[in-house]
Amino acid sequence: MRTYTHPVAGELVTIHALETEADVATARAWLTRVQPRSLALDTETSGLDTFSPRHRLRTVQYGTADTAWVVPVERGPAFSELARTVVARCPELVIHNASFDLLVLDRHGIAALDDVWERVVDTKILAHLRDSRQDFEGGVGVSLKPLSAWFVDPSAPDTQAGLTAVFRSHGLTKADGFARIPYQDTTYQRYAGLDVIYTARLRPCLDRELAALAIPPTLVEYEHRLMAICARMERAGMLLDVPYTQGLADRLADQAAEHGARAARYGVDNINSTRQVAAALAAMGETLTETTASGALKVDKGVLLDLADLDGQWQPRGTRRGNPLAHAILHAKRAAKWRQSYALAMLDNRDAADRIHPKINTLGAKTARASVSDPPLQQLPSKGWEIRRCVVAEPGRSYFSVDQSSVELVVLAALSQEPRMCQAIRDGRNLHDFTATLMFGENFTKHERALAKIAGLGTSYQGGAATLAKQTGQPVELMRDTLARYARAYPGVKRWAQGLQRHALANGCEIRTPSGRRLVLDRDKLYKAVAYICQSTARDTMGQALLDLQDKGLTQYLTLWVHDEVLGTAPEREAAEVAAEVAETVRMTLFGVPIDTDAEVYGRTWAGGYGLPDQWAVAA
Repeated sequence: MRTYTHPVAGELVTIHALETEADVATARAWLTRVQPRSLALDTETSGLDTFSPRHRLRTVQYGTADTAWVVPVERGPAFSELARTVVARCPELVIHNASFDLLVLDRHGIAALDDVWERVVDTKILAHLRDSRQDFEGGVGVSLKPLSAWFVDPSAPDTQAGLTAVFRSHGLTKADGFARIPYQDTTYQRYAGLDVIYTARLRPCLDRELAALAIPPTLVEYEHRLMAICARMERAGMLLDVPYTQGLADRLADQAAEHGARAARYGVDNINSTRQVAAALAAMGETLTETTASGALKVDKGVLLDLADLDGQWQPRGTRRGNPLAHAILHAKRAAKWRQSYALAMLDNRDAADRIHPKINTLGAKTARASVSDPPLQQLPSKGWEIRRCVVAEPGRSYFSVDQSSVELVVLAALSQEPRMCQAIRDGRNLHDFTATLMFGENFTKHERALAKIAGLGTSYQGGAATLAKQTGQPVELMRDTLARYARAYPGVKRWAQGLQRHALANGCEIRTPSGRRLVLDRDKLYKAVAYICQSTARDTMGQALLDLQDKGLTQYLTLWVHDEVLGTAPEREAAEVAAEVAETVRMTLFGVPIDTDAEVYGRTWAGGYGLPDQWAVAA
C-alpha cells in the first residue's frame, strides 16, 4: 500500500492507495475501528461514456475529512468486494455530482442505484441551491475545484487539470488519459484521494450556508429525488435504429459538402472563416453592424439566420429575401454539427444492446432548468424529424409524449395574478386569441395574433423591443408598439414585474421562487427577474410532476425529460391509456391557475410526431 500525506487547510491529511489483497484487510480493519456514519465517495473511470461496452470502472475511493482510501477495483474481486461493502453499509454517502457516480456503480455491479440513492447527499446539488452562478457571473460555480478553493482551502489543486498535465508525461492525451494512465502513478492516486477529502470537508460548509440562507430542506430533498428519477431514465436509455443512423451520417456528410460547395461559389472556401464570410456578404450588398469583442464583424448563427430570413426554429419568417450565402453556410454547418454531435456520437456511445443513454442534468442552468447532453437532444428544432428518427421504440411498443400547454404564459399569469389572463386560462380560452382580441380587437388578423404570441413570450422572458425585432425580423418600432399594447392589455403583469424588480433591489439583487429557490441577479440586469422566476418556476412544475409520476409508478415508461415535455414508450395497445394517465398526473394548478397538458402517441419512432415522411417509417 502506498500512503501519502498532503496539506489541506493547514492540516496534514492521509491518502492510502491499496495495491494488494493484504491492503484490503487493512482497509476493512479501519472501517471496523472507525465505523464512519458518513463517507465521501468518488470513482475514477475510463471515460464519461458510462454505458458503452468499452467503459471501465478503475477505482472507487472513499474517505472522511482527514483520511482517504483508493480502491483499485480493476485489480480483482477482493477490491470490488471492499467497494461493495462500503457502498452497501455506510449510512450516508456524500458525492459530488452523484448521478454520474451512482450510474457507474450500478453499471459495474458495485451497487444498484435504487439501493443507494436515498443515502446520498450530492454536494453539487447543495452548491447549486446556495448560489447557481458561475465565477464569471459573480458566484463560485458548482464544480468541486472552485468550491473547495472557496470553502475549504484556497490552495486546493484542480485535480482534472493536474492529471491532464500528467497524461502528457505518459504519452497520453486528454481523450485516452483516464483510461490508460497507470494506476501506480503518484499524481493519479493522490488526486483520487484528495477529491473525497475535499468533498467530505465541503459538505458541512454547504450545510451551514443553506441554513443561513434559509433554503428549505424540502427543496433539498426534492432535488435529490429528481436526480434519482432522471438517473433511472438515463440508465433505461433509448433504442437506436443503427442502420438508419449510419445512413443519416452519410447523408449529412453529403449535405455538408453540397452546401459548402454552394458557399464556395460566393467566394467562401472556409465556412468557419469569419473574415471570408463577412467579406463575401458585404460584396453581396449586406450591411453588417454587429462586432465581436475584438472588433471583427460578427457573422454568428443569429446574424446568419436573420440574413437567411429564418427564425430560431429555422422556419421562414417572410420578412425579406433570404440571402443564399447565409442559407448555404447555415445548412453546411448544421449538417456537419448534426453528423458529429448526433449521428456519430450516438453510434459511438451506444451500449451493447444498441441503446443510447442521454445524460439529464437536472440543474443544467442558473434557473435550474434541466439540460440534456450526449447527445444534446433539447437543442433539436421543434419541427425536425431527421435526428429524432434515429430513436425507435422496442418491437411491440410505441413512443408517446406529454407536455405542459403554454406553461411559460400560464406561469406568468399565476405569478403575476393578472386577473384577465388568469380568468382566460381558467375558462379554457386560447390565450393567444384572447390576447390578440385585447390588443387589436375582435377582428384581429393572423399577423396580429402572431404579434400577440410574440409579446406574451417576450414578456415572460423579458425580451425587449430590440431583441424581439432581431429574433422576428420585424421593425423595432412595431415590436415597441406590440409590447406597449400587451402591457395595456395586461396591466397586472407590468405592475408585478416592477414590484419584483424593486424587491430584488431591496434584497441584494436576490429573488425567491415559490419553491424557495434562491436566484441572484446582476444589479444592472434586474429586468431579468421576470424571466428567471418564470423559467425556474416552470421547471419546478415539471419537476414536481416527475415526482408525482414516480409515486404512481409511471416513470417506468419514461425515457427523457426535455424542458416542458416528457417522452416515453409503452406497449402499443396501452400507449394511449398510459399517455393519458401521464398527462392527467402532469396536469396541475399553480396559485389557482390550471396548467393543462397535451398527450400524443407517435408510434414506433420519436419522429412520428414531427412530420415523418412515409418513406422513412419504421419497418414492422
